[in-house]
Amino acid sequence: MRRLSLSAVLLVVLLLTAGCVSAAATPAPASQPAAPPAMQPTAPAATKPAEAAPPTAPAAGKPGILRLATTTSTADSGLLDFILPAFEKANHCKVDVVAVGSGQAIEIGRKGDADVLLVHSRSAEDQFVADGFAVERFDVMYNDFVIVGPKEDSARISGMSAGKDAFRSIMAVQAPFASRGDKSGTHTKELGLWAALTVTPTKEMRWYNSLGQGMGETLLFANERRAYTLADRGTFLAMRDKLPGLTILVGGANLAENQDKALRNPYGIMAVNPAKHPAANAELAGKFVRWFLSAETQRAIGGFGADKFGQPLFSAAARP
Repeated sequence: MRRLSLSAVLLVVLLLTAGCVSAAATPAPASQPAAPPAMQPTAPAATKPAEAAPPTAPAAGKPGILRLATTTSTADSGLLDFILPAFEKANHCKVDVVAVGSGQAIEIGRKGDADVLLVHSRSAEDQFVADGFAVERFDVMYNDFVIVGPKEDSARISGMSAGKDAFRSIMAVQAPFASRGDKSGTHTKELGLWAALTVTPTKEMRWYNSLGQGMGETLLFANERRAYTLADRGTFLAMRDKLPGLTILVGGANLAENQDKALRNPYGIMAVNPAKHPAANAELAGKFVRWFLSAETQRAIGGFGADKFGQPLFSAAARP
């Protein structure tokens, strides 16, 4: 019995020893350091996708910016440089000018990328209003078109009273002709004169050069190539020092001498309708239109160029 008891004791000791070793090898969870609580993964702040910001309004929506889309003649003649500083100073604003052909300027307005238009393509202006892109169009000024060409005048058009007759003579001798070709008001007027002769210019007419350029570039081309072209009087007079090879052949020395009423060139102003383009700066555009129609601005327009060219480049046309 004693021997069995000793064996039993030894067995118990052995089992206890094994249990201690096992406990040491595998610590109880209670004795482990506490694990940090599980957290949902969080992206770093720098890379966290930002919520979509509201669309930024175009510059026209800013109180101090007015976008003016206009024809090149108002810029090339120097008129805008002459009159705009007064508006900017009085209204503590900046006028951003985009000077392109009238057709392009009207398209800019249709897209809502301008607040106000100053152009000279009457049928397109009326359509702009009819389509709701402006509420109203106002007459503001006018000048006239002239036909200029080389002083040697191979087409013999000097002194003709009608523009279409001059075009007929130019075509008859196939003298070089420079067209703006840019869907501007001047280009539209030129095409109208050809249409009066039932002529549609084509690229097969080797003497006819369609440039896709503004008035200034077209005049420089005509001067270099000794070509005829249709120009607004104001731009031609403003650039005449750069055009030694060209002279006015049809249209007279001034507006009063121009006998062809078809060569009259009226300008209109229109504020873009905010109902069509809510981002338009309607408040500042309205101020600009009223300022342009004011007696003070009309006097400035009517006198512009008289001291330098001996005649004003534009005549005021706003109704009192």
